[in-house]
Amino acid sequence: MSSSVRTGTVVPVLASAGITVALMQTLVIPLIPELPRLLHASASGTAWAITATLLAAAVATPIMGRLGDMYGKRRMLLISIGMLVAGSVVAALSSSLVPMIAGRALQGLASGVIPLGISIMRDELPSEKVGSAVAQMSASLGVGGALGLPAAAVLAENFNWHTLFWVSATLGVIVFGLVLRYVPESSVRSGGRFDLPGGLGLSVGLISLLLAISQGASWGWTGGRTLGLFALAVVALLAWGWWEHRTHEPLVDLRTTVRPQVLLTNLASMVFGFAMFAMSLVLPQLLQMPKATGFGLGQSMLASGLVMGPSGLIMLVAAPFSAKISKTRGPKVTLMLGALVVAAGYGVGSVLMSEVWQLVIVSLLIGTGIGLAYGAMPALIMSAVPVSETAAANSFNTLMRSIGTSVSSAVAGVILANLTISLGSYTLPSQNGFRAVLLIGAGAALTALAIASFIPTRRPAAATQPAKAEAVAG
Repeated sequence: MSSSVRTGTVVPVLASAGITVALMQTLVIPLIPELPRLLHASASGTAWAITATLLAAAVATPIMGRLGDMYGKRRMLLISIGMLVAGSVVAALSSSLVPMIAGRALQGLASGVIPLGISIMRDELPSEKVGSAVAQMSASLGVGGALGLPAAAVLAENFNWHTLFWVSATLGVIVFGLVLRYVPESSVRSGGRFDLPGGLGLSVGLISLLLAISQGASWGWTGGRTLGLFALAVVALLAWGWWEHRTHEPLVDLRTTVRPQVLLTNLASMVFGFAMFAMSLVLPQLLQMPKATGFGLGQSMLASGLVMGPSGLIMLVAAPFSAKISKTRGPKVTLMLGALVVAAGYGVGSVLMSEVWQLVIVSLLIGTGIGLAYGAMPALIMSAVPVSETAAANSFNTLMRSIGTSVSSAVAGVILANLTISLGSYTLPSQNGFRAVLLIGAGAALTALAIASFIPTRRPAAATQPAKAEAVAG
């Protein structure tokens, strides 16, 4: 396969796979109010249709990255897409809570597709094409989430709810076939034995942490279950870190993760993930809030999804610019610029929130910043790790973003639950509550900017050339 053909097919196929997997984040949002009736279960029970996906993704992302480095990234990519298809079919056939949760968990297990795709690009593409390709693949995480909301709303309003999952299964089958046909298997492998104790320890720690964060508001932040899970997370992650330092073939090489460039990039990614998710929490609620509140815009789920949709498209547009800035100025500058644009978007949103067009501008600004920053993160990671650890390192970075979004959801939930107004017999979040979340999002973006400013500076060419040289040597 020639370089031109490879670039012309591999990049869109892998980006399509990333968007398809990211669609699963927002797939069930239009169904949330109806799920208790549809599944004959309580509202607290049906919330697990979202929580199960979150927990499964947290576990799968680092594990699939490591397995990809060891046994083949394309192989693990196909297995991940296969789990998405299987989960979609299970959910499509479900009419009760347990199979729905099982299907959504399987969909979450496909989350390793994006870091695996980034790693394949590093291994297989010409060095001059890697930057723009990686930026597009990384941005697909945000693109899928943004485009999924209007698409899911259209299907939910016009078809049987099972159609959502049949469509996602169909998309998964198409992407599976395209990967099988056009994406080559990387010859770069680390080999070795899988670190099963490390995988189990990290899984227990992450599940405990994210479960406590996601359920803390409903269980009570000082309740026994919440505090017990936080304590278990601390113990499990400390024990995991101890083990990873002592085993010869760790799941995550902690010696690599504490390198200043990797450590600071991961910290900035986690804080940036916190900032990014505030948009997804606030803007749709503002759009759908009743006009009788005095600040709500009274839009339908479909209309609010259409308002959010352009932010996903602008991420794709911003990705090539992210690569160009990284090539000329370095990915550190790109990450800082992206964080600054996101902070500006939230600052504008805290003031302009009374018209639909104003929220469109806000979402476009934030989407532009996300597209810039998301393209820079894997470039920073890949320029600091051996080629044999690319998938694992990118997976860990993706995990850091996910943890940030989970914390963002919990913090925003607490704020919006405490800053409320009464409308008839209903208690709704207040405008000050939404404004507070937006300002916190701006503060988080500025914090990510500050962290990124301490990332060691390298010449832009270092992001790709050593990797390609090492790949050839391997």
